[in-house]
Amino acid sequence: MTLRLLAEVSPHDLLVGLAELQNHLLGYVKSMALKCAVDLGIPNAIYRRGGAATLAEIATDTAVHPAKVPDLQRVMELLSTSGIFSATAGEDSGGFGVVVYGLTTASRFLVGWRNLSPMVPFLVSPVVVSSFFSMCDWFRSEPAAAGSLFELAHGCSQRDMAGKDAALNSALNDYVVADSQLFLEVIILDKGRIFRGLSSLIDVGGGHGAATQIIARAFPRIKCTVLDLPHVVGQVTACDGELHFIAGDMFESIPPADAVLLKNILHEWGDEDCVKILQRCKEAIPSRHAGGKVIIIDMVRGSAKGDSKISEMEAIQNMFMMHVNGMERGENEWKKIFSDAGFSADYKIMPILGPLSVIEIYP
Repeated sequence: MTLRLLAEVSPHDLLVGLAELQNHLLGYVKSMALKCAVDLGIPNAIYRRGGAATLAEIATDTAVHPAKVPDLQRVMELLSTSGIFSATAGEDSGGFGVVVYGLTTASRFLVGWRNLSPMVPFLVSPVVVSSFFSMCDWFRSEPAAAGSLFELAHGCSQRDMAGKDAALNSALNDYVVADSQLFLEVIILDKGRIFRGLSSLIDVGGGHGAATQIIARAFPRIKCTVLDLPHVVGQVTACDGELHFIAGDMFESIPPADAVLLKNILHEWGDEDCVKILQRCKEAIPSRHAGGKVIIIDMVRGSAKGDSKISEMEAIQNMFMMHVNGMERGENEWKKIFSDAGFSADYKIMPILGPLSVIEIYP
């Protein structure tokens, strides 16, 4: 049957289909190559040389052993063909032809003052990646017995493990800080008006305050407070006076404020838990007439409009959230949660970068 089906396909389509299958089977190699490049400091090495560098220059700047330069070339070839770096023909000082590697739009997110490279160690860490190894068993298990993919693999939730595993907790916090700092600055630059007129704000699940600190500096008249679990708040060692920290549980109560900020919080929870969180938020803020609102920074799926790369990114991100029983939502899914939590139907969705959006909801 298989041979007969394949016989009906042109040789070119056969090759494309086989390549697509092979790309899926070995897709993890791209992730490992990217992690290696970040660990070696290759994006920064290219950046420091003005955005272009030869293989020899990269090897020298990153202290790669001379015997391993041919293997380094394999890494650069893969990351160039997959869009992380560019590769163009050039000449070395002796006039010999060489490949010159440059930064692409994708790799520019990995260099500079605000960059996303600290996200890499967490996203491709063995403890996170191994959560997906038992996916088949998870699908066939009773929900209450299996818990999340992470729980099935490790016997506890990611939050519990982060509370007792310093390495995981550090990688998770670095991931959150990198994501928060970059995107909050973009949001303030493009949608800063959402914070105007507020006198107080509670950042729920704000970790060590990376996002909140950017808001406080841009709007010094806002009293900014971070609410997070005791083991998270207890690790805050220094603060320049701009922020206040409170240990607590968002499912139990949230301190009163003009606005509550939920950045990448709700996508970690199922619908029922999201409703509970939003109900606690609603109790914490004043009426809409008095300026009360909840500010949600999260993905709103459905912005691809035919762009296959964005559609794939949304689908991958949605599946990744399975490891903590979370999900990425489209507008209709968000709308139902807002309604079930008792919020007005008059919400606002403000796209920042494609599906990455700011949502305002009102009591």
